[in-house]
Amino acid sequence: MRHLLPLHYIDTVARSGSIRRAADKLAITSTALNRRILAMEEELGVPLFERLPRGVRLSTAGELMIQHIRSQIADMERVRSQIADLSGVRRGHVSIVCGQAILPHFISEQIALYRKEHTAVTFSVNVCDRKEAIEQLTSFDADIAVVFEPFRTAEFHPVGRVEQPLRAIMSANHPLAKKEKLGWSDLLSTPVVLPTTSSGMRFILDDAMLRKGDELQKIIESDNFDFIKNYLEHEHCISFQLPIGLKAGDEIVSREIEERAVPGGNLFVAQLKGRILPVAAALFANSVVKELEIRYAKPVEVISK
Repeated sequence: MRHLLPLHYIDTVARSGSIRRAADKLAITSTALNRRILAMEEELGVPLFERLPRGVRLSTAGELMIQHIRSQIADMERVRSQIADLSGVRRGHVSIVCGQAILPHFISEQIALYRKEHTAVTFSVNVCDRKEAIEQLTSFDADIAVVFEPFRTAEFHPVGRVEQPLRAIMSANHPLAKKEKLGWSDLLSTPVVLPTTSSGMRFILDDAMLRKGDELQKIIESDNFDFIKNYLEHEHCISFQLPIGLKAGDEIVSREIEERAVPGGNLFVAQLKGRILPVAAALFANSVVKELEIRYAKPVEVISK
């Protein structure tokens, strides 16, 4: 929409941190873009950006303005999605952020199922940690977050929640693979590859170590599950994963962990509080919550808006 073009310009400059880089993305000259920004600042009576030697950053007024701008852009996308829905042809774009465990199997399966019925809907999917999830929602970079043990703030609005116990993962020839369930002493007996401190699983594990007064034998720390899974084939060590991140046929094996050793956590499907999602995003979020309910054979706690 042409009337949103100035807002789109400001948003692009804010995300780029540079008028020149933003101009390249917008396919206009940096002089023309700067002129449009100056005109908007003159109209408002305050600078939206601080001019720095190597770029720009939002001023205090700009920080206030950018939230309004992103809200306006998101609302227009929602309205366009609703208008398209009137014709019976569901269109739109769904932006998702999710944790490492949810990405490879669960989210890919859910998108594929959704697109079988709604082929005109497109998706963007990005990995984030438990803190970044709320940042992506509040900046309108994401419509939906599917995250294990996220940071909870006033802006974070869960629409569904399901419990997820941590599982220990290892190669099939690891000595602990012979046991059906592992206790705390089992976890202490072997080297471990830990997820990074920014992850929800690490939050649960750190809390368990604090309560027990013991430290696991950390040999490696990584935020890449593919690396972790492959490394388990090279050394007798274990790592951790959520049930939703495991798939039959994986070369690694998983074992239950006693609840008293490492308690489980919660997987959330969430959106920005107070935001009305576009039709496509709202329906996808609902389908994800329903699938979680089916998969884990018990009702997912659906949280009303």
